[in-house]
Amino acid sequence: MQMGVILQDNIEQKVTIIGSGLMGHGIALKFAQHGFAVNVYDPNNNSLSTLLDRVKTSLSQMSVSESRIKNIVSSIKASNNLSESLKSSEFIVEAVPEKLELKQNIFEEIERLAPKNCIFASNTSVIPITKIVEKMKDKSRALGTHWWNPPHLIPLVEVIRTKWTNEDYILDAINILKKIDKTPVRVEKDVPGFIGNRLQHALWREAISLVENGVCDAASVDTVIKSSFGRRLSVLGPLENADLVGTDLTLDVHDNVLYDLESRKSPSNLLKKLVKDGKLGMKSGEGFQKWENKDLENIKLKISRYLKELEKII
Repeated sequence: MQMGVILQDNIEQKVTIIGSGLMGHGIALKFAQHGFAVNVYDPNNNSLSTLLDRVKTSLSQMSVSESRIKNIVSSIKASNNLSESLKSSEFIVEAVPEKLELKQNIFEEIERLAPKNCIFASNTSVIPITKIVEKMKDKSRALGTHWWNPPHLIPLVEVIRTKWTNEDYILDAINILKKIDKTPVRVEKDVPGFIGNRLQHALWREAISLVENGVCDAASVDTVIKSSFGRRLSVLGPLENADLVGTDLTLDVHDNVLYDLESRKSPSNLLKKLVKDGKLGMKSGEGFQKWENKDLENIKLKISRYLKELEKII
């Protein structure tokens, strides 16, 4: 018997987003853009008060017409009342800061208040879903949906199962995500970082190590990636590339380079020192490189334009 949410195309579908920050606003935007009625809950009234303006700005950067923006925004309701936000919800996405206890408490609370057949999803990027749902009584409805920033522009959503997740809810989550033109990928083992962040931070670990060991400066690392293999990653994944050049050549390369790659199990001393010295990146004006106030918005705009153009290619 089907235990999950049965979505029908002829009725209004309702989702609830827990958290109205950077990720929450983009997730809400994406659902509203595809005809869902969206409730966004946040106890922070300051964040809620700017939610719709941030949605409008993001839509404007996507070159959406004014009339369409108005229609999308009208589908989003902001509230600081959790019980009201969860009424009739079919799909709940938690998008709060990466604090385990906070997420655990939220899942325990929404289980008590939400409809009995809805899906509970966490947007955590690295915390195992198994830990997040520990306090729930019925863990079969809980899973992970890791969206990527900016969530309204990056197609991928990793759908993570735990040992308790019922297969019907996995399939329903994938179905919902496909309805809003996302690209869901199943993660069958609930490992820290899932698929994408494990790959990404393996690259970051080596990038930081190259700078820490004086091989090159930070700007050179970024230039090499952006001007070489980074350009083809959108159309040629690493394992596709390995098959393209041949697994025999890939083995030869690995025999000659893997032994010298960074393999430490803890964060680099250089990264720790930057944080200790208050060099926190763009928000403080300096991290691995120096930044001006205008750089953050310029980079956001460049990413938005690039991702929009990329859709035409792939």
